[in-house]
Amino acid sequence: MAILIGADELAERLEAERDARASRPRTVVLDVRWTLARPDGRDAYRAGHVPTAVYVDLDTELADHAATGEGRHPLPAEADFTAAMRRWGLRTGDTAVVVDDASGTSAARGWWLLRHAGFGDVRLLDGGLAAWRAAGLPLETGEVVPEPGDAEARFGAMPVIDLDEADALGSVAGGVLLDARAGERYRGEVEPIDPRAGHIPGAVSAPTAEHLDDDGRFLPAPGLRARFAALGVDGAEPVAAYCGSGVTAAHLVAALAIAGIDAALYPGSFSQWANRPERPVVTGAAPGGTRA
Repeated sequence: MAILIGADELAERLEAERDARASRPRTVVLDVRWTLARPDGRDAYRAGHVPTAVYVDLDTELADHAATGEGRHPLPAEADFTAAMRRWGLRTGDTAVVVDDASGTSAARGWWLLRHAGFGDVRLLDGGLAAWRAAGLPLETGEVVPEPGDAEARFGAMPVIDLDEADALGSVAGGVLLDARAGERYRGEVEPIDPRAGHIPGAVSAPTAEHLDDDGRFLPAPGLRARFAALGVDGAEPVAAYCGSGVTAAHLVAALAIAGIDAALYPGSFSQWANRPERPVVTGAAPGGTRA
């Protein structure tokens, strides 16, 4: 199943559908503007977005903060995600294209959840809004409020691991646990938000920015396969990804999928692990590290 869509292809699809408004299936663009520094991206969305794009609130629609002990961005409940999908106007048979202004690192959370929910055709805009602008394509201002859709979430289409499974994957041979955070956070040199610095013992550093090119687009599949092979991942062993709170780890899962490698997501990620005092944290560049 296709994972990416280019800016020109998306523009062509939207133009064709604009000229045939009653056509089905449709392409529904979802705009996930979010960063740790500015989690509410609605103002940026209103100032300029891909035409027809609907704003998606990562903190309230792609996470459930009522869940306790599950990290900073616990997965939403199935019923709540169904309600969000319908608010976005998604209907069975549509194509969903998820967009952000951060090279897909926040949009990937929406991509992953829609895949997890069993929604059929979900794409990431390769290169995000920067690629759209670089192609000279127009932006639309204001807010899009679509007619409600009829999509229904049925979780389970994407593999997930929990805290104990992450522990086992990092501590035994035959599996690979990848850490999508920046190298300095993995090594424990800095930690801007979690209570302890370092990484899960046995995890391998795989910063998500390193599987993007200079324009913020994903590397071609052969380049990604070579990169992951160098990290000990060849598709023959179980693989899972984590990050700070399960957001950028979804981007790493997408990169692995482009390379032809299925990977699980650890949604609780380091924000769950670091808040469990009984779970060890290690520092340094090696997976085994030094006990923090």
